[in-house]
Amino acid sequence: MVISYGGGQCFKVSQGNLTLAFNPPAKGSKLASAKFGADIALVSFDHEDFNGVENAAFGERQPFVIEGPGEYEVKEVAVRGFGSPAEYRGAKSINTVYSVMLEGMNLVFLGALNNPELSAAAKQELDDIDVLFVPVGEGVLSHGAAYKLAVQLEPKVVVPMCSDAAALKSFLKEAGAEGTKAEEKLTIKKKDLEGKEAEVVVLKS
Repeated sequence: MVISYGGGQCFKVSQGNLTLAFNPPAKGSKLASAKFGADIALVSFDHEDFNGVENAAFGERQPFVIEGPGEYEVKEVAVRGFGSPAEYRGAKSINTVYSVMLEGMNLVFLGALNNPELSAAAKQELDDIDVLFVPVGEGVLSHGAAYKLAVQLEPKVVVPMCSDAAALKSFLKEAGAEGTKAEEKLTIKKKDLEGKEAEVVVLKS
């Protein structure tokens, strides 16, 4: 599995010929648009910074769009979404936390979460997390709340999603990971995660 970062909360996850897009920004967003073809696009919050599914289409490749709570199975990928009220830059809506099972690994994407108190359903169901994508900075979780929640969820790897350099620096300090260098991409297999506990990985956008 290969994970790369498109800035903001946009991530591209590839496994073989399958590609997933998380929260691609729309054309009206101030965030840079990372345009690539995806088979599945997941949108956690209805805002132009996250709902640009048109940027996850390329040529004849049109993604299956998941944009809300529920259970889905697409191309042998199992997805569960847990919704809770949220507010982002003055917009109130439902933020969906996604759990995605891919290649035997559980990826949990917290989306535009601005309240570290997860819904009861999410708390009960989110366990044995391999990779946790946690929001940090303006409009979402503070660096302290983000790290505290990450520790509570006990993932093997933590990937902060943050377009604010200062907030990222504060998060890394909170996590005791100030020396972490940004990587171009994260390439992982299930066996690579054995023995890891909340290891912070920073990806370049």
